[in-house]
Amino acid sequence: MLQLTPVVKNLLIINILCFAAMMVGRMYYIDLNGFLGLHFLLAPSFHFWQPLTYMFMHGSWEHLFFNMFALWMFGNILEQMLGQRHFIVYYFACGLGAAFTQEVAQFIQSMLTGVIYDVSVVGASGAVYGILLAFGYLLPNERMFIFPLPVPIRAKYFVVGYAIIELTSALTQRGDGVAHCAHLGGMLFGFLLLRHWRKMRIR
Repeated sequence: MLQLTPVVKNLLIINILCFAAMMVGRMYYIDLNGFLGLHFLLAPSFHFWQPLTYMFMHGSWEHLFFNMFALWMFGNILEQMLGQRHFIVYYFACGLGAAFTQEVAQFIQSMLTGVIYDVSVVGASGAVYGILLAFGYLLPNERMFIFPLPVPIRAKYFVVGYAIIELTSALTQRGDGVAHCAHLGGMLFGFLLLRHWRKMRIR
């Protein structure tokens, strides 16, 4: 796990460079997160590139660190299992699926409230949650030590627990500044893609 696989290494570098560019931009009053982050499709600040670029931008050091830590910790293993080409496809499918789910959630919210919320969603979390899902799906009985639990927990229960937390948060904690629907979307599209690949191999 300590040795970086090629795709994970490049993703880490790109995310760090994008964060550095965002910080420099702030010094000159340039809002890269607002320009490259994901906006609602019906908002005037939406641009066609945002469903791709949003996953390389982060709002804070903590946001960047936890996403990159999870990418390093689980992404290396997943890339070795899937291979570089499949891992790249999987990563971006989860990230784009997360963006799609977020857009659908905002569309439903706008239909219910009659208000178009123009917020900027940033972060690799959707793709990272897809990686977490894949880890639990492909290595369900792998034991993990999760702080503050005193005993190890199987990966499948870890992933299911995270999914339940995100679903509960999406339904009860609106306006907390976290794109819970995007996280769920990354997991959902990751699951569907893994199922598709498994069926293709069986055939």
